[in-house]
Amino acid sequence: MLPTVKTSTLREKFPVLRAIAYLNAGTDGPLPTAAIQAAAAELEREAEQGRAQRHFERRGELSSDLRSAYASILGCPAEDTALTSCTSEGIGQVIGGLELHAGDEIVTSDEEHPGLLGALAAAHELREVSIRMVSLGEVAEAVGPRTKLVACSHVGWMSGSLAPAELADVDVPVLLDGAQGIGAVPVDVGVLGCDAYAGAGQKWLCGPDGIGMLHTTPQLRERLMVSRRGYSNLGQPNAGLQAGLHEDARRLDSMSLSAESVACALAATQVLGGPGWLAVHECSCSLAALLAERLAESGREVAPRDATTLVSFQSPDPPAERARLAEQGVILRDIPGRPWLRASVGAWNDESDIERLLSGLA
Repeated sequence: MLPTVKTSTLREKFPVLRAIAYLNAGTDGPLPTAAIQAAAAELEREAEQGRAQRHFERRGELSSDLRSAYASILGCPAEDTALTSCTSEGIGQVIGGLELHAGDEIVTSDEEHPGLLGALAAAHELREVSIRMVSLGEVAEAVGPRTKLVACSHVGWMSGSLAPAELADVDVPVLLDGAQGIGAVPVDVGVLGCDAYAGAGQKWLCGPDGIGMLHTTPQLRERLMVSRRGYSNLGQPNAGLQAGLHEDARRLDSMSLSAESVACALAATQVLGGPGWLAVHECSCSLAALLAERLAESGREVAPRDATTLVSFQSPDPPAERARLAEQGVILRDIPGRPWLRASVGAWNDESDIERLLSGLA
């Protein structure tokens, strides 16, 4: 018997599920009605009241609430959490902010997302930093005397595999790409032992595009150069050249996040957090495990995975099969360069979504 979060009640909160078997939260999560309403309310307020002093105070209040919500899910203090526009921005802030030189090495895995690969490519091209790629399970043991950073996925976006727990014990900073982690599986940055964790607000947290977060330890933040500075991350923005950066993680905040986007993201976390995050994670992972089992029984080879919410499986023609399934109201994605389709299973899904997928594959 699958753990339940009163799935039927949770499903009712997501309009897309009325007609579609939505299995694509690994790209963008489904938007709940409450999040849409929260964004609309902010836009209506702006239209009716204008955007003067009170508007910017309101933005600050919403941002403070969202920062606290994200920090709670990460298992860290709010002062160690920056608000960003996406996972990639946080990753870029860390890799670009470290003082890396020619001959230094960053260890990563061979199944990373372009959001991390882009920042690694920049470090290689602009600073002549060496990038060493190994399998995700070997990143901890690959650390050597030249290694200055390990940067890899918490949950691999292709396979759903987990980064090795041994990363908590390495002697260099660890940056985790948490795009497929936060909201999908339990996250405790202290237990993970990472120095930085960059996550997405639009995927498993079901917020709008353009929202993310970055956890950094105080020790790592002290090492990061922050060349991109503006009103939002300055400690005293009206002090001219002496404005200085915030002392805490706000120094890494995105330059501008709209009130409507922040309100939308905050409402989405409240919808998902209602049943309790533990229950949400257990339900999602159990349903994903059931899908993997059923796929294997049907003759589809399932990619090696861990107890996560992603299930990648063999397809004779992934783009064509994805498009055909979409026509049948089953939404998932194909993985570039791999012969796989990927289903992203959330607590808002139920066994009827699995049956629609399996029927569409037949």
